[in-house]
Amino acid sequence: MTQPPQPPNQPPNQPPQGGFGAPRIPARRLEPDAAPPAQDPSYGYPQTHPQAQPPQAPGQQPTYGYPQAPGQQPAYGYPQTPPPGQPPAQPGYGYPGQPVPGQYPQGQYPQGQYMPPQPGGGGGGGGKKLSTQMQIIIAASLAVVLIVGGGIWFASKDDGGGKKDESKNSSAGTSGGSTGGATGGTAADGPGKEKAPANINSKVAFQLPEPARADITSVKGSWITDKAYVKPGINSLVGYDAAKGTPLWTLPLPGQICASSRHVSEDNKAAIVFEATKRVAPKYYQPCTEVGVVDLSTGKLLWSKSVKGTTGGDEKIRFTEVTQSGTTVAAGGTDGGAAFDLTSGAVRWKPTVNAERCYDMGYGGGPALVAVRKCGSYDNPQVIIQGLNPANGAPAFSYKMPAGVEYAAIVSTKPLVVAADVGDTGSRGISDFFSLDEKGTLKAKIPAAGDKFQARCGSTEVETCQKVVVGNGRIYLPTADHEGGGDYGDTNEIVSFDLATGKPASGRADAGDRYTMFPLRMDGGNVIAYKWPPYDKGSQVVSIDGSTLKQTVLMASPADKPVHEAETSFSSDYAEYRYANGRLYIGATLMSKPSSSSSSFGKKYLAVAFSTAD
Repeated sequence: MTQPPQPPNQPPNQPPQGGFGAPRIPARRLEPDAAPPAQDPSYGYPQTHPQAQPPQAPGQQPTYGYPQAPGQQPAYGYPQTPPPGQPPAQPGYGYPGQPVPGQYPQGQYPQGQYMPPQPGGGGGGGGKKLSTQMQIIIAASLAVVLIVGGGIWFASKDDGGGKKDESKNSSAGTSGGSTGGATGGTAADGPGKEKAPANINSKVAFQLPEPARADITSVKGSWITDKAYVKPGINSLVGYDAAKGTPLWTLPLPGQICASSRHVSEDNKAAIVFEATKRVAPKYYQPCTEVGVVDLSTGKLLWSKSVKGTTGGDEKIRFTEVTQSGTTVAAGGTDGGAAFDLTSGAVRWKPTVNAERCYDMGYGGGPALVAVRKCGSYDNPQVIIQGLNPANGAPAFSYKMPAGVEYAAIVSTKPLVVAADVGDTGSRGISDFFSLDEKGTLKAKIPAAGDKFQARCGSTEVETCQKVVVGNGRIYLPTADHEGGGDYGDTNEIVSFDLATGKPASGRADAGDRYTMFPLRMDGGNVIAYKWPPYDKGSQVVSIDGSTLKQTVLMASPADKPVHEAETSFSSDYAEYRYANGRLYIGATLMSKPSSSSSSFGKKYLAVAFSTAD
């Protein structure tokens, strides 16, 4: 029995509208003595990290196996105002929580929860005030206690009297702070290649305006070569000079690009999925049926192929994502998966039908090829993780995900780390990470609820996880935003878990006051991370030593208002951040439908680039 077909002319699964890759939601970067602004999506206002769900195009029906997107959630990390009579939301992950006045009897707080001294007592009404001396004693005693919350150890960041806890190796300055674990030593995966330049202050290298389009348009994908920054346009792929942004080459395509591989071969070949024909009104989308490989150095399309199912008929298989591993290109979707030879385009396998109604939803690539396979009925699916022989698709092992998992994502193929939302409980597509060995045996399960961390994975696509990296036998995650040490502005940390045991590793990397940060990629054993800026400062790119967690600033962007507005108008949950060799590129993944009122949001860009190089 085959899978139920998708409706015709189904657009790809995409993030919300709003230009720059997602809706723009005002961040909580407030000027001193300024009241919190209403959530006005004005262009250029600093952004938070929204947890918006991908929208469906007007008139779109859900494809088979695709969940209906829930209602829009409030901005990620933004203080939520509860309805009258309801308790407020819980504090950020690992951050000291403050009991609600009247919620607990005075002096009785939940075990392990830090209650700082409260002016006027802090218990239910009518309680006696604590003396100033007693407040200092209590605060000082608690300052040395480690807060254990959800599996991460956090040291108290302030002793209640303004004196910082000095038991950790904190560094201050424009780069924020960093807290190291073990001192000295070398990260398990070795030293990184990225080095700090003599002058870390960057300049705007170029800004690419959004191209003209008729409707919502996907521009997923971006790559860096020695000479070029490569980005999809309208029915095209364009290679821009890495330093100047001037076009080096343009590859016309018969239709719009709708998926691209995040992996690139050693000789700069990358896989894409695109539509077979150009879009026409009134439905500005076509099925994504064509798979091809592009030489990113020359801009040539080396080959393109489509495949048909094994049940007969002329309908082409539709794909929503593509990856590559070695000499194999693998594309997946709700129609099933297919694979091709990277050099020739020869078909290695295509979707088949079996009694269990199994199909490959998608693949994780890179150093190994791993499939996420779904079997059974829509109401009772079984998700299976399979390590594949990339030459013929034969499974080397199979691991059954727990009941209640409808979709899974591949964070890393070697070591193998899978993200899943068990029981549909995670708010960002993740409730747990699963660490598997090379034989497909579970080593550790790491709880990582979406309200505790900023990592996110697409609801249906297999290789779209962001803000999470794997290296040194660990998984590195950014915690949720929480209040910083100043009077205003949030901050967060990057923490890690051991993939062998699932236990939290010691130490953390602090973003610093009013900065929040998330990892971009590994650089040997170091973590390359991006620091989202306060309203009056520029962003930063830092290298975090995988052993000591000491931070080195690689780049500091300008704080000028026009530059700041352009940079922060991208959504960190959907935009593509690429850093290499002293250059940072931020690119959109989705362009919204043109609107007559769009000018009120300021100028929009397809991508912006910063450089410390001359």
